[in-house]
Amino acid sequence: MRTGRLEAFSDGVLAIIITIMVLELKVPEDHSLSGLLHTTGVGLLTYLLSFVYVGIYWNNHHHMFHLVRQVSGAVLWANSALLFCLSLFPFTTAWMDESRFEPTPVVIYGLNLLAAAIAYFVLQAVIIRRQGPDSPLRRAVGNDLKGKLSPALYLLGILGALAIDRDRIGVWAALTCFVATAIMWIIPDRRIDRVIHQHETAD
Repeated sequence: MRTGRLEAFSDGVLAIIITIMVLELKVPEDHSLSGLLHTTGVGLLTYLLSFVYVGIYWNNHHHMFHLVRQVSGAVLWANSALLFCLSLFPFTTAWMDESRFEPTPVVIYGLNLLAAAIAYFVLQAVIIRRQGPDSPLRRAVGNDLKGKLSPALYLLGILGALAIDRDRIGVWAALTCFVATAIMWIIPDRRIDRVIHQHETAD
């Protein structure tokens, strides 16, 4: 099976996720800057963080499938698992926003990020296994330092929010881990681009 339908479906789901998240933002009753900051300020920040994460996954997903010619049933299910994890972002983002960063919603948000990272890793592993020992995706991923570091940062943030209660230091430590991971992934990684170019040149 070619990858076109899988990519189109995934793009549509990610677009819907972003749309649902932005619809969760509250419109200020007071038409002033202070009203915007008071009513929508926190929501805008949590929306921005989750929007960046969805954008990161879309970007990586798009690049990854440049190196995939055919998909199997296992790839379809692994991709569906990733989309399921990402589809929870509107819920976990809204809960974290409405609670004003209470520990439990922050932990659940972190677990959502961790689940999405694991699902992406599984999808990547399934594709590499299907492609065999000469997998172009394996060459592009390399040692995947960022892929290994991300779950560790999510776990660190989750444990911080669970274990440290004083003045919400644990919550802020968790949010710092989540933001730092997003920034790490925003920084361009040229490895896949290079392998895509080599792959297309060889064809």
